[in-house]
Amino acid sequence: MPSLPALLPSVARLAMVPAFGAALLPAAAGTLQVQVTDAAGKPLAGAVVFAESPEARAALKPAAGVAIVQRHKQFEPQVTVVPVGTAVSFPNEDTVRHHVYSFSPTKKFEIKLYVGTPAAPVVFDRPGIAVLGCNIHDQMAAWVVVLDTPHVGRSGADGQATLAGVPAGAYRLRAWHPELPPGAPAAEQAVTVAAAGAPQRAQFRLGGGS
Repeated sequence: MPSLPALLPSVARLAMVPAFGAALLPAAAGTLQVQVTDAAGKPLAGAVVFAESPEARAALKPAAGVAIVQRHKQFEPQVTVVPVGTAVSFPNEDTVRHHVYSFSPTKKFEIKLYVGTPAAPVVFDRPGIAVLGCNIHDQMAAWVVVLDTPHVGRSGADGQATLAGVPAGAYRLRAWHPELPPGAPAAEQAVTVAAAGAPQRAQFRLGGGS
């Protein structure tokens, strides 16, 4: 299989499940504004930014109705962000069979040669990054970002990600992008969110240190 970064367009197609990353605003909540750049210091679009804490983990619920479609010998979307415990279906809309797999420690599975929609979805039951591939079509690659927090956003063309409605407290803020080397952990830093006042600001430089 060719190197995964070589398979990417300039900005990977990314989907976050409905209502995930858009938690209800608690009474004592703040906002995190995060600037993400690449190794050269240029704004980096498509980064997944998330804030973790024990309280966030306790409030998490699996999502429903999540699907990663195989269409035109590609995965759509290319990056999917889901809460821990979410079941994901893999409908094949092509006329050729696919053999979907992941060897990632986050979730190892295989759905052998098939068309249509497999009867059993795949449950992503631990946090981390699962890299998907097809045993038949080497050009196919995708990522499932499995999080144990509802506080998540992604960077736009300006490299900025906004996490609103984050309850006041201490968090481990992390950032990940599909162009990071395979198996590379998300960059991280400690942040404290205030319940009022100006947004808390942070920045990450991915590919050249955070």
